[in-house]
Amino acid sequence: VTVLFTAFEMGMPLVGFVGGTLVGGTLGHAADYLAIAILIALGAYMLWPRPEEREDQRLSLLARTRGLAALGLGVSISLDELAIGFTLGLLRLNVLLIIVLIGAQTFLVTQLGLRLGRQVGERVREGAERVAGVALALLGLVLLAEQLFH
Repeated sequence: VTVLFTAFEMGMPLVGFVGGTLVGGTLGHAADYLAIAILIALGAYMLWPRPEEREDQRLSLLARTRGLAALGLGVSISLDELAIGFTLGLLRLNVLLIIVLIGAQTFLVTQLGLRLGRQVGERVREGAERVAGVALALLGLVLLAEQLFH
C-alpha cells in the first residue's frame, strides 16, 4: 500500500508537470493565473460537501475488485498531485525537489496512517480533507496576491 501510494503521489505531479510546461509555453504569462485558478478550484472542491457513502459498501466494492481497486485508489488519492504538478509546470518551479519531498512525505504519512488508522478511523478523514482544501485554496490566493502585487 505504501509503495503504491508513494508511486502515484510521485508520478502524478510529473505527469501534471509535463502538461503544465506544455500549456505554460503556449499561454505565457496567462499560465500563472491558470495555475492559481486550478489551485483555488481544487481547494474549493475539497471543501464542497459530498454525499456520505456507507463504509460496508466501500469495503465490499474493494473486496470484489482487488487489484483494480488498489490502482483506482492510487489514482483517486493522487488527483490533487496531478493538479499540483500542472501548477509546477506553469510556474516553472523545481519539480524534482518537490516530487522527492512529496514522495518522502507520502511514504511517512502512509506508514503512520496504516499504523494509526484502526484507532482513529473515519472520525478524522473529513476534517483532514477540509484542512487540505483550505491549504490549497490559500496557496492559490497567496500566489494570486504575489502576481498582482509583484
